[in-house]
Amino acid sequence: MLHIYNTLTNSKTIFTPIEPGKIRMYVCGVTVYDYCHIGHARVMVAFDVITRYLRARGWDVDYVRNITDVDDKIIRRAAENNEGVDQLTERMIAAMHEDEDRLSVLRPDQEPRATAHIDDIIEMIQTLIDKGYAYAAENGDVYYRVEKFESYGRLTNKVIEDLRSGARVEVEEAKESPLDFVLWKAAKPGEVSWDTPWGQGRPGWHIECSAMSKCCLGDTFDIHGGGPDLPFPHHENEIAQSEAANGCAYAHYWMHAGPVRMGAEKMSKSLGNFFTIREVLKHYNPEVVRYFLSAVHYRSYIDYSEDSLKEAQSALERFYQALASVDAADTATGLENGFEARFYEAMDDDFNTPRALAVLFELVSELNKAVREGSDDAPLLAAQLKQLGGMIGLLQQDPKAFLQGSAGEGDLAAEEIEALIDQRNQARKDRDFAEADRVRDLLAANGIVLKDSREGTSWYREQ
Repeated sequence: MLHIYNTLTNSKTIFTPIEPGKIRMYVCGVTVYDYCHIGHARVMVAFDVITRYLRARGWDVDYVRNITDVDDKIIRRAAENNEGVDQLTERMIAAMHEDEDRLSVLRPDQEPRATAHIDDIIEMIQTLIDKGYAYAAENGDVYYRVEKFESYGRLTNKVIEDLRSGARVEVEEAKESPLDFVLWKAAKPGEVSWDTPWGQGRPGWHIECSAMSKCCLGDTFDIHGGGPDLPFPHHENEIAQSEAANGCAYAHYWMHAGPVRMGAEKMSKSLGNFFTIREVLKHYNPEVVRYFLSAVHYRSYIDYSEDSLKEAQSALERFYQALASVDAADTATGLENGFEARFYEAMDDDFNTPRALAVLFELVSELNKAVREGSDDAPLLAAQLKQLGGMIGLLQQDPKAFLQGSAGEGDLAAEEIEALIDQRNQARKDRDFAEADRVRDLLAANGIVLKDSREGTSWYREQ
């Protein structure tokens, strides 16, 4: 039985879908003005793991994740680069997809872009105006009347009176209340814009998700997800917009991934303390980064450090060394040893990947024991390890390829390593153990670890 922590209720509850067997999920995506950083990767991987596991357990998941392709930051960056908004966003979307592919993040079923849903956005804003929840101001902007939506703040336990007392209004602002937020921004000279009943302009950030989720999943859907900085004000505003316009509940479950931190601060572009995904992947196998992001529960924060990435590398090496020791069977069907049930139990508990990985480590120990004893169960255990790991998006590489990696600058090439291993094996055959030890020490000095077995000598690189 699947339990999910619902931010809306601040509690872990049994998941009950609107439609039996089917899950409709919307996750807020990236504003594409720059390369994605590790904080973005955390959200991407978290909801990819969730989607993979749900599907592996037989759920029909319709996963929608939007792209914000019109925004103040995008317009500013395009001007700084002396390029068009479309040129910038297309380039950044392509880069995002490259990063995702390398991290084995599956594409969502639907990936709507804000600029492709302008008509839907305008229609929802007009509905809000007609219902009295929004108004066109003298400056050409359209604002949402926060205080008219009585339950505003329930996602993050904020009280309107407290928000009102702490709010300020700038002199030039045309809001009726300092709490009101913009739905539509009047066009400035040279900016991308669209025609509307209230003048030329472009959408505000919050309204696009309300319109796109409605278009893709309907007025009400099962799960709404996103990053740690979105509950307020973005998701509060989505709830207010959608429920006022549609007259019904918006999302039944709210899920939020935790932040990636650098020391005591959240990793973010605004603070300048971030690493892009592609920068990190220059130094680490993509699966190492994925393991690093999955080894901590999705709701908890992650401390980014070289030590943590090295720990992820070591953990994966242990898995792949076990898999390299035996040819996995095509399936683990018929193998009843309790590991699968315990893995499911962990993941059904709000997708508890740390507990699930702990089960996989126990399975590795069982696999290694089976290999040592020559048990017929070894191939089945290897298949089970790959099958369960695949639900988290791990252990799908060829073990030898993962362990041997690729040669960096100054590293021994695979051909050189193989030649030295042949030289060592010949020395051992000739009982020239001093020469064999010399070659082994030479390889070790270059970060090459040898493993001798009845089948021969295998090797892998220390990362």
